[in-house]
Amino acid sequence: MHWTHFIVAVIVSGIVTSTTDWFFAGDWIHRRYTYPEIWRKGPKSRAIAVSSAFPFVTCAAFMTLAVWLGVHSLTSLLKLAFLLWIIGPFPLIMTNAAFIKFHRVFVALYSAGWLVKLLIAAIVAHWLLS
Repeated sequence: MHWTHFIVAVIVSGIVTSTTDWFFAGDWIHRRYTYPEIWRKGPKSRAIAVSSAFPFVTCAAFMTLAVWLGVHSLTSLLKLAFLLWIIGPFPLIMTNAAFIKFHRVFVALYSAGWLVKLLIAAIVAHWLLS
C-alpha cells in the first residue's frame, strides 16, 4: 500500500461522506423531522466545524482496519462496512432513539446515512487501495 493512495482515499471518502451527513441528517431533515426542544440554541458554526473532521476520521479508521485485516475485494469491503454498521452506529442510534425524543424519520435517515458513509468508504478503499 502506498501512503499517498491511502491519504487520497481518506480525503476523497471524507469529502463525499461529509455530503452524505448533510443529505441524511442535514438542515432540511433537521427542520422537518426533529423536535426543537432537544437541540441546542444559538449559532451552530462551532459544532459544525468540530464535527466536520469526524467523517475523515471514520474513513481513515475504516481503511486502516481494511488494510490491517487484508480485506481487498469489493464484496469483502462492503461486508466489512455492513458489519461495522451493525456493531457501532446502528445500535447506538437505536438505543439513543429509545431514550431521547427523536422523530422516527430522523432516526431512520440518520442510521441509513451511517450505512451509506461506511459503504462509500468501502468503495473508495477498493478503488484506491487495491
